Amino acid sequence: MSQTQFGDLAHVTKKSQMLYEADQRSPKGDYFTAIASQGVDVQYVLTGNRSVSSNVELVDLSDGMASIPMYDIEAAAGAGRSFEGEPIQSVLHFPKSELAEQGLDPAQIVGVKVRGDSMLGTLEDGDWVLVNRGNRDPKQEGVFLLLVSGERRIKRVQRLAGGALYLISDNELYQPEMIKPQDMGDVEILGRCEIRIGRVV
Repeated sequence: MSQTQFGDLAHVTKKSQMLYEADQRSPKGDYFTAIASQGVDVQYVLTGNRSVSSNVELVDLSDGMASIPMYDIEAAAGAGRSFEGEPIQSVLHFPKSELAEQGLDPAQIVGVKVRGDSMLGTLEDGDWVLVNRGNRDPKQEGVFLLLVSGERRIKRVQRLAGGALYLISDNELYQPEMIKPQDMGDVEILGRCEIRIGRVV
């Protein structure tokens, strides 16, 4: 962001922002309150150390861009479908129009980093995938982010007759897993994996 844009976030002039950055003047508390409400990590600004977690509202850079929070699936510690309170590793910006063309609501999209090789052939270790939290019903086969016994996993999911779920790894070295209806209390579908971001090999 330019100094003018960042100053606008904090309700100060470009000149004031320049003086703060040049260490010629110190901002007051309302400056930090304003930038924190816009998603800035105030601890990082003050100390150079990032906060352990970022439970903040993300900012659109412009009307046409959406800020998508990116999480490390392995670092995620909380339970349930909410990612609030989890450490945001980075933020990627996507044109809202491009997401809309894919039928995706930016407010429902999060990115997660893929860990492991169980989805080899579809997703590689270290890839990023955009997850649509608005689609958690595996009526049609697809790849989903799930919470299984407190652990976040990415699997191909099929719903079987009687309500059971069949969790499939695309890597043939891993055996499929059936979740019986009576065990569904240990499983929560967090969202459908929609877009892969990774290296071309």
